[in-house]
Amino acid sequence: MSRTSKGATALLVICALLPVCLAGWLIWGSLRHRAPAHRPAGAARPGPAAPRTPDGKASSASALPLAGKTVVLDPGHNLDNQYHTAEINRLVDVGNGRKECDTTGTSTDAGYPEATFTLDVAHRARALLTALGATVKLTYDGDRPFGPCVDERARIGNDAHADAVVSVHADGSAAGNRGFHVILPAPVHQGIADNTAITDPSRRLGLALRAHFADVTGTGFADYLGGGTGLTIRADLGGLNLSTVPKVFIECGNMRNARDAALMTDAGWRQRAAQGISDGITAYLEGRN
Repeated sequence: MSRTSKGATALLVICALLPVCLAGWLIWGSLRHRAPAHRPAGAARPGPAAPRTPDGKASSASALPLAGKTVVLDPGHNLDNQYHTAEINRLVDVGNGRKECDTTGTSTDAGYPEATFTLDVAHRARALLTALGATVKLTYDGDRPFGPCVDERARIGNDAHADAVVSVHADGSAAGNRGFHVILPAPVHQGIADNTAITDPSRRLGLALRAHFADVTGTGFADYLGGGTGLTIRADLGGLNLSTVPKVFIECGNMRNARDAALMTDAGWRQRAAQGISDGITAYLEGRN
């Protein structure tokens, strides 16, 4: 074959392949821009985009109001305490005496248990506080057969170096009594107890809790104790005597009162109770009431 013929043949081959090459180049370019960057084996997948503030700027966990704060919620009693009477009747040292490890708690006349109420409210409050950036721990989360004992409940808050501890309860008073109240620790410096350093901050926590719980739930202060102030001070509760971090109890209502019981068995009101607790803790930790 002559040189001219060979050249013509080569030109024909090139012309025939040119559309195929051009199409391949276009496809490769499209895939290159779409394909994700190579990720080595075992490397973490990219996380979700950072949350943004109302003005569109990226926010971070450290920007949340309770970032760096630790809160302990102490849901009173345990639904299964009734099956472990020997264990919960064991006496423990509370500093100025000895008391039962734990009790069964009360219930509404219809049988709705205090332990069910307290754990539900604690779960709801935990979700609210966590969303604000707090590290939230529970003394009990339906994960043990009985207890914990009152001294262990105090120790959990102490060991967590909690910035605030709230023990959630409901009262079992006479049927004609209604309303909520907050229990503050009396100073106790006796035996293994010394809570004298935390009585003042506990009072500030209690005042914030009382104000916000009343505001959010719309319920009044207990009309049967504390002179109608919604506050009592006690030196007989191991959970307060043995605490070395700010701690209070809240009795969210009287389960033996029909009107209070109707509130506490309503899921919507329990959410408001949790909101009031969360708001009170937040106000205290932010230095406002």
